[in-house]
Amino acid sequence: MRWSIRVDRIKVILILAALLISVVSLVISHFLAHDLAKEEKLRMEVWAEAMRSLNAADEHTDLNLVLKVINENHTIPVVVLDGNEEALTWRNLQLSHISGSDSVSEVSRLGKTFKARGNAIRIALGDRDSVGMAQPSDYVDVCYGVSSLLKRITIYPYVQLCVVVVFIFVVLLALIILKQAEQNRVWVGLSREAAHQLGTPISSMMAWLEILKGEDAHSPILPEMENDVQRLQLVADRFSKIGSKPELENADLVETANRVVAYMKQRSPDRLTWQVESPGHAVMLNLNARLFEWALENLTKNAVDAMGGSHGRITLTIKEYPDQVALDVTDTGCGIRKQDVRHVFTPGFSSKQRGWGLGLSLTKRIIEVYHHGRIWVSWSEEGRGTTFRIMLRKDGRPIISSFRRFVGWRQ
Repeated sequence: MRWSIRVDRIKVILILAALLISVVSLVISHFLAHDLAKEEKLRMEVWAEAMRSLNAADEHTDLNLVLKVINENHTIPVVVLDGNEEALTWRNLQLSHISGSDSVSEVSRLGKTFKARGNAIRIALGDRDSVGMAQPSDYVDVCYGVSSLLKRITIYPYVQLCVVVVFIFVVLLALIILKQAEQNRVWVGLSREAAHQLGTPISSMMAWLEILKGEDAHSPILPEMENDVQRLQLVADRFSKIGSKPELENADLVETANRVVAYMKQRSPDRLTWQVESPGHAVMLNLNARLFEWALENLTKNAVDAMGGSHGRITLTIKEYPDQVALDVTDTGCGIRKQDVRHVFTPGFSSKQRGWGLGLSLTKRIIEVYHHGRIWVSWSEEGRGTTFRIMLRKDGRPIISSFRRFVGWRQ
């Protein structure tokens, strides 16, 4: 749980850092773009004045300075429109794909667009100082757009935002993988140690059982003791398989479910009703019967605990689809709180006062890692019960998509 809390805190810190970086970048870029836009407007005012001076030039005008100012503009797109909004001249426009008379009309359209945005400077022709009541032939409009540098500065924060998002995604993915790897190491270590510790007493009990058989072979207690020893061997074998790739064999899911129900029915209160609903024929799947039975036992034990000793019903429903099989484990117990549904498979999480919170996590590992299926809470309501659904493919291939995402949470 400490690891989960630490990972959650790191996630929150990374998200907050990404938001802070994004906001700061957007604010800084906004001010930079605003300042650059003002500077470009001043440059265009100087450029327009140079055009006016060139138009009114006489023998005393310094044309070198005027032409230098005009020719120094290599970045800002400019279109000079006459009074009838026809293009007279232009600079820094990419018109390689347009030729002939079409280029003039296209440039005129661009000039009108610049002008509509408010990026236009009107200059008078000849000796006129005022153009308020001037005729179209008495003035021109110097219309300008946005330079490539200003465009890059405007786009840059969004590019940076994408980079930050990708970085956060990669880091979160790495944290999740590390968390899963740590959990896997804990599972494997605990399971193998448990199998190793169980081995010695089981061997001793088998030896004592043989001695008892020699002394009183007809004792009615011996068969029950032998069944319990075999059960311990089965438990030890299950633990020994955690961490190694299990062998899957063609097995009948209906028979497996009936076997689990028969075992759990003997070890649960008589007030509980057990039922297996199946298609009426064998449903063959690639299973490791011992591990899959373990997963079903964990689910049914959880269902028994949810009853709290009262009357209730536990139903295992097998539904067959064209290429998949669903197994629902439904109880009529106390249900799961909505805020706890997303945590039920988390190692260490338990709603019971006495519980390690490992049963459902182990079940999820058996179903999803070893059998390539999916398991999720398909329905739960406090005071009415819960349904866990297991989904498996008939061909044994992994179910890649998350069924909970598409099936949803039934309210």
